[in-house]
Amino acid sequence: MSPTRAANSTFTIAELAEEFDVTPRAIRFYEDVGLLEPGRAGRNRVYTQRDRTRLKLTLRGKRLGLALSEIKQLVDMYDSEADTAPQLNAFLEVLADHRRQLEQQKEDIEITLAEIGQHEARCRELLAGARRKTKTKEITS
Repeated sequence: MSPTRAANSTFTIAELAEEFDVTPRAIRFYEDVGLLEPGRAGRNRVYTQRDRTRLKLTLRGKRLGLALSEIKQLVDMYDSEADTAPQLNAFLEVLADHRRQLEQQKEDIEITLAEIGQHEARCRELLAGARRKTKTKEITS
């Protein structure tokens, strides 16, 4: 965001969509689930710096693989003026849970890849045996 843009405290949906490389539909969805609360100027949505920050945090949470409910909880805490220690502890809990899920998925993927490797090796053995039989038949014919 340019310094000139930082001085302007409102944004259109198109500006946010372009800045964060998301669709206006995605922004409206985040609005529907309560992550963004734009004002109105006639029929147009007007997003504040607060909405921009919330969208940025939402997209960061999505990249981490967090559920929208987790993102909303964290973003809502970010808005609170209370002590940050509970917010940080809650965020650490969410991250720890997510890490456990990813570690389990990683283990499952490694097991599946090992099984695929075994099946591939067996298929190659069978193909090699079939080729040998074909060559043997050709020689004896």
